[in-house]
Amino acid sequence: MPRRATDVQAFEAHATDADLDDLHARLAAARLPEAETVQGAVPGPSRWGQGVPLADLVDVVEYWRAGYDWRSFEDRLNRVGQFRTAIDGLGIHFLHRRSARADATPLVLTHGWPGSIAEFVHVVDELADPEDADAPAFHVVAPSLPGFGYSDKPSTTGWGTEKIAAAWVELMGRLGYGEFLAHGGDWGGNITTVLGGRFPAHVLGIHSTFAESPPGLTTDGLTPLEREWTEETRRFWRRRAAYAKQQATRPQTIGYSLVDSPVGLLAWILDKFAEWSDTEDSPFETISRDRILDDVTLYWLTRTGASAARIYYESHNSLDPELRVDVPSAITMYPRDIEKSPRAWAQERYRKIVRWNSPEAGGHFPSLEVPEYFVEDLRAGLGAVLDARR
Repeated sequence: MPRRATDVQAFEAHATDADLDDLHARLAAARLPEAETVQGAVPGPSRWGQGVPLADLVDVVEYWRAGYDWRSFEDRLNRVGQFRTAIDGLGIHFLHRRSARADATPLVLTHGWPGSIAEFVHVVDELADPEDADAPAFHVVAPSLPGFGYSDKPSTTGWGTEKIAAAWVELMGRLGYGEFLAHGGDWGGNITTVLGGRFPAHVLGIHSTFAESPPGLTTDGLTPLEREWTEETRRFWRRRAAYAKQQATRPQTIGYSLVDSPVGLLAWILDKFAEWSDTEDSPFETISRDRILDDVTLYWLTRTGASAARIYYESHNSLDPELRVDVPSAITMYPRDIEKSPRAWAQERYRKIVRWNSPEAGGHFPSLEVPEYFVEDLRAGLGAVLDARR
């Protein structure tokens, strides 16, 4: 029997003063290690060669303690519209912003790790009610993945990407959206791929910044740039993916540090924002401290460092190699993302690519790094998807 609308409950974010005071006290009492032994390196990737530089971390910790305003972000979340509902016994939190436009199309946005709904808060209004009357409009739904943010933490195994995709179909149906578009990057791109491949009766089409091709494809016929992409991706997984192996094999072990130490959590996440963004040195070249701290503080206050890490345990290398996506698909490969697939490889999985885009700038967090371009690209991609169905 389908769920009733009353099964969806309004939700408001509000951290207690005691939790915020505790955070500030822990930041003030933080025990930090000595500086990295590459200290003094010129600005650039080498300065981050051993991880987050001490001087950078000290600056962010002090700003987090004395300058950052969590209440402002809470207000923004609450203005968008937050809700919770239970699916398969697990409470799922989501943002829901209905468009005022009669021609709006439902759209589910799925984040990844170390992201959260904080990646989408500042673009929801423009997607729902664009100033340009000719731009497509969307009824925007942005769920928090199980174990992330204000969604419940699974108490048993099984909440991998396949189950999450099925839950999103249930969620959208519960909101009255029997057919919808889907977008995602990182784990959200994986889930979006599963949505398009497993649920074509519900998914009108997809837009993704993630295009994992089937294994075993040859580099014959690829352009020099595409060959470079494949080498960069291989190097990433061979040399820079220790975090993924840790979270895929021992998420509980690292989880104690991530839930107990705000500085440890900050460093673990900030390292990825630095390495995966389209910058020469610091992630703050393109993303403000406030936007990154919105994300980190959400992890901290909801105590989800361990539970979020478990998505790697549940789903690392789990995308079905035989899965094919036959709904219209728009793919964007940002130049500084950590995984980039040649179009010829992507087409082996995504059988109806209606738009392929390779921007000149942007990395793994485009909604935060290049927000205006991200919105334009998402509109163009989903517009091409909708056109393909007419």
